[in-house]
Amino acid sequence: MDDVKKNAWYIGHRERLRQKFLDDKLTDYELLELLIGYAIPRRDVHLLARNLIEHFGGVYQILTAPIERLIEFDGIGRNTAIFIKVVGQIMLDGYHGGLKEAPLYRNDALLKNYCILKLGGKTVEELHVLYFDADWRMLSDDLHSNGTFNTTVAYPREILRRALDLNARSVVLVHNHPSIGTTFSSQDIAVTEQISNLLKVVDIRLYDHYVVSGEVVYSAKDSNLLK
Repeated sequence: MDDVKKNAWYIGHRERLRQKFLDDKLTDYELLELLIGYAIPRRDVHLLARNLIEHFGGVYQILTAPIERLIEFDGIGRNTAIFIKVVGQIMLDGYHGGLKEAPLYRNDALLKNYCILKLGGKTVEELHVLYFDADWRMLSDDLHSNGTFNTTVAYPREILRRALDLNARSVVLVHNHPSIGTTFSSQDIAVTEQISNLLKVVDIRLYDHYVVSGEVVYSAKDSNLLK
């Protein structure tokens, strides 16, 4: 295939991808291929998109990966890495704005998507504490602590103090497990119960504790770990 025919084929291929997007029929790697194509317009990025998903584990992990890791990947330059991170940040800001505007109990799916985008690609554990007002709107997302690959630390009294300062009425704990497919550890369960009991004394509810593992969110409430 000469260059003219090759370019003609790829122009047609990208147009087919755009139409599949409009028809809501794209697979994850095709969606990523279409996205990267806008940052790399003169190159076939079909294989690059597949390799990225295979390497990082999914679209969320790519969007949340540190920019240094993206740049290190063969075929992704600095401009493309920045483009990917901008898209991820726009999505994160959109979810964040939605949680501030609408009651949490109507937005469990939105909150879980926010948590995946926030933590899904992290290579070490982070514990975030989300504080909500009496109308179940998010007041703050605080990075409570940074950990290691398989552990992080919670300080229950600091969480209580911060909740009182914000006049919060409910709290959500969120932390990530860099290892894919890992749910609550025995330590996670113990900390969940400890923080729940402490908050309950001042009539603040621990609404849930989420563990983000790749593109999956495990819920303590759904797992009957919260009474």
